[in-house]
Amino acid sequence: MKSITSSFGRLGWLALAVALVHTSALAQGIWKWRDKDGRVQVSDRAPPVDVPEKDILQRPHGARAPAPALSASEAASAADSAPRVDPTLEAKKNKMQADQAAAEKAKKDAETAKRNQARMETCQRARNQLAALESGQRVGRMNDKGEREILDDSGRAAEIARTRAVADSACNGN
Repeated sequence: MKSITSSFGRLGWLALAVALVHTSALAQGIWKWRDKDGRVQVSDRAPPVDVPEKDILQRPHGARAPAPALSASEAASAADSAPRVDPTLEAKKNKMQADQAAAEKAKKDAETAKRNQARMETCQRARNQLAALESGQRVGRMNDKGEREILDDSGRAAEIARTRAVADSACNGN
């Protein structure tokens, strides 16, 4: 009977050993920590970064402590020590932006010069027309039917007023 009990005891110890190995393998991925209220938390994920190292009770084998959050001054110094943008790339970018701005300014200046030229031509034509109307010579124009008609005194006065308004607008830049 002793042999049965001793063999049964060996099997019991073997089963216990297997259970312990299995449990420890499962426990390798378990984190335990004490939260800010003093309660013990258990999870398969690392605790939040604001948990102090002294409050972490258990961590998986080979796991590192979570990186602590940086203070404002540490974050600023980390940002200062961060790699800078390549100065040559920054210079190329600035040059490209300056070239684009210069091209846009040149285009705007060309459009302004073109408008000024057209306005000056309109001014000159209006002055020539006004001089011809005020000279007293006979002036004709085409009517709606395509026939030529000569302006009488009232038509000449209306045309002088209209031409004077165009000349004032074009010549004064209004």
